[in-house]
Amino acid sequence: MIEVVLADDQVLLRAGLRALLDAEPDLDVVGEASSGAEAVRVVRELRPDVVLMDVRMPGGDGLEATRTIVEDRTLTRTRVVMLTTFDLDEYVFEALRAGASGFLVKDTQPIELLRGIRAVAAGDALLSPGVTRRLIGEFASRSKAIGAREHGRLGQLTPREREVVALVGEGLSNDEIAERLFLSPATAKTHVSRSMVKLHVRDRAQLVVLAYESGLVRPGWRSD
Repeated sequence: MIEVVLADDQVLLRAGLRALLDAEPDLDVVGEASSGAEAVRVVRELRPDVVLMDVRMPGGDGLEATRTIVEDRTLTRTRVVMLTTFDLDEYVFEALRAGASGFLVKDTQPIELLRGIRAVAAGDALLSPGVTRRLIGEFASRSKAIGAREHGRLGQLTPREREVVALVGEGLSNDEIAERLFLSPATAKTHVSRSMVKLHVRDRAQLVVLAYESGLVRPGWRSD
């Protein structure tokens, strides 16, 4: 059972999400919050698998709440998915850097929302390749100082791991990486996992952010 907390100041939206999620046999809404501060309290109490977090809320916004949750060592299994009205909300990029595992636009189709929650709970990043490139391409230029530091971290990777991280940055799945590099899916998964451990990143979403901030993948660029 995947336990979910809903954090949004719109009561009707939370009610709609609860009805949708509770109708699924493997999803269970265990708590709700209407502010960032309340979200942190509820998550610390219930320790859910996934938090659907609105970017903008009173009483401490979703970005601040996400950072607090991600930095809490007692909540390492909890994943945060940001909810936003627009897919190029500048706060979404900051939320990804803060540790969110992905984001959903509020008018996402129900089937995609359900699939996304399950993917994040399983440890995958909720970032479509196209939106990822537009989002990070829009804001990566603001992180030049960070980029220099992140580029240095890549020195811990083998040449093959750097290739794999670059492809993760493009939004490719393990199966797609395996096909591109003529590897088995299991080997591709191993390279991704080892890279995450070496780079001390929480999940694939953070690997994507690091790939862009380090310059390993450039906005609007795609390898052949």
